[in-house]
Amino acid sequence: MPAKVSRSYAFRGSEKPLIGKTIGDMFDEIAETYPENDAIVSLHQGLRYTYRQLQREVDRAAKGFVGLGLKKGDRLAIWATNIAEWVITQFATAKAGIILVNINPAYRTHELEYSLRQSEAQGLLLMDRFKTSDYVKMFYEVCPEAKESKPGQIHSEKLPFLRTAVLIRGEKQPGMYSWDEVMMMGEEMPDDILLDIQEDLDFDDPVNIQYTSGTTGFPKGVVLTHHNLVNNGYFIGECMKFTEKDRLCIPVPFYHCFGMVLSNMACVTHGAAMVLPAEYFDPISTMMAIEKEHCTAVHGVPTMFVAQLEHPDFSKFDFSTLRTGIMAGSPCPIEFMKKAATLMNMKEVVITYGQTEASPGITNSSTDDSIDRRVSTIGRPLPHTEVKIVDPKTGKMVPRGETGEICARGYMIMRCYYNNPVATDQAIDKEGWLHTGDLGTLDDEDYCKITGRLKDMVIRGGENVYPREVEEFLYTHPAISDVQVIGVPDLKYGEELMAWIKLKQGASVTPDAIREFCKGKIAHFKVPKYIKFVADFPMTVTGKIQKYKMREESIKELGLEEVAKMKTA
Repeated sequence: MPAKVSRSYAFRGSEKPLIGKTIGDMFDEIAETYPENDAIVSLHQGLRYTYRQLQREVDRAAKGFVGLGLKKGDRLAIWATNIAEWVITQFATAKAGIILVNINPAYRTHELEYSLRQSEAQGLLLMDRFKTSDYVKMFYEVCPEAKESKPGQIHSEKLPFLRTAVLIRGEKQPGMYSWDEVMMMGEEMPDDILLDIQEDLDFDDPVNIQYTSGTTGFPKGVVLTHHNLVNNGYFIGECMKFTEKDRLCIPVPFYHCFGMVLSNMACVTHGAAMVLPAEYFDPISTMMAIEKEHCTAVHGVPTMFVAQLEHPDFSKFDFSTLRTGIMAGSPCPIEFMKKAATLMNMKEVVITYGQTEASPGITNSSTDDSIDRRVSTIGRPLPHTEVKIVDPKTGKMVPRGETGEICARGYMIMRCYYNNPVATDQAIDKEGWLHTGDLGTLDDEDYCKITGRLKDMVIRGGENVYPREVEEFLYTHPAISDVQVIGVPDLKYGEELMAWIKLKQGASVTPDAIREFCKGKIAHFKVPKYIKFVADFPMTVTGKIQKYKMREESIKELGLEEVAKMKTA
């Protein structure tokens, strides 16, 4: 008889059962167990909360949100950088049964309006400004009615669900509550109200909507539950061997599943400290925080580690307290993993692979894995997680070692895309498998490797960008007849965007003018670095555009052959 072929399927069980609690109940349990542990240390705000103090703030905010008229299942969006109020809101909305909608602080008017409208958000929390971003001004552009409204009584034509806006910091603004006013509302409300709401919640209730770009050109709202987030955060923390003694430096953004789940939830499920070095990633602030707060772990996308390792002042900082951390968000160059493990003392650094639709972790390397395993693979499936590799054409499992599409199934798979059943059915099949769109292999010991992407998504410095979304926007330029966007390799960000543009007959425009057109309307990381004007695109005989040919040609023209050869895990 011929030998049986070993199929690419892996399930990782665990002696530790899944946690059957809501985020609020889990948070309260940790706060009661480790009341005097540091919970949040926000260095740039000069704030420090123990778990007992954080619990008090979270309860006040939760009752304040109820005081605003928000009910179980309502959506409250947050548009802010990494500040303590973001974390307070994360746990307060969970306690109140409100669904938190994450909005990227890099978003501009076009994307803000879309996110608020698509999520049917009843409320928005926003900060005043950061660097050149004037959030108040942008909000009034999208919702001019707010300026003439009483706080809590917004009626907008574009945003029919929106009623309330809350300014987290800055001077009082027309039509908005202040953060302090919301906290005072919470102060005046009895605790019983919150306890009754918490009692009524189920761990399968939705608690979060995170936007991820879609191949249709419009972001999709990934709906995640308490069960998704509590367990993914807990088992990610377990992969790093977290305990209540760990102190995690968090330079990755909270609006993203990396900061919100892999960082915040990993800490809170273990009673560990969340250390916030700055509002946004800055290498010096991150290294100062690690040294000053004796951090045992740090998270980051590869570009963040590169920025620290290559900083001229790197040698001035003490990394002796570091032990572990996660490098994730985009393919990790093997050499930088090795440097982080040695020069930053992160001997137990691990890689996490996943996507927002999986809460986000699917596979993880472990502190027990050899350095070679940790730098050359994306690890094994997380506990209680199934992974299989299938032939994208047939859907059948491929033999181990062969390339196919990575599929995942388990507790971490999203509930759905908000108000988008067609896209949900395309992502999750009838057997419950999430089709990631990533290509990879599975070896005999269940370790996975990424070999490419089925879709043409570009990952720039940890930010997922779908070319179609950028193309849709560029089509609105009056001089552009047709446009195709691709990713090209980049030493700093992993990938950069390049737009091939066909101009309308007789039209004339410069690359700088195209980039200027994008500014303030789409996020900076979606603005193409390279622009090439063309008469046509390479196509198949059936008229399909061959983006791989465009990429090959662009790599040669831009002299990026060496960068393209860089090995990643």
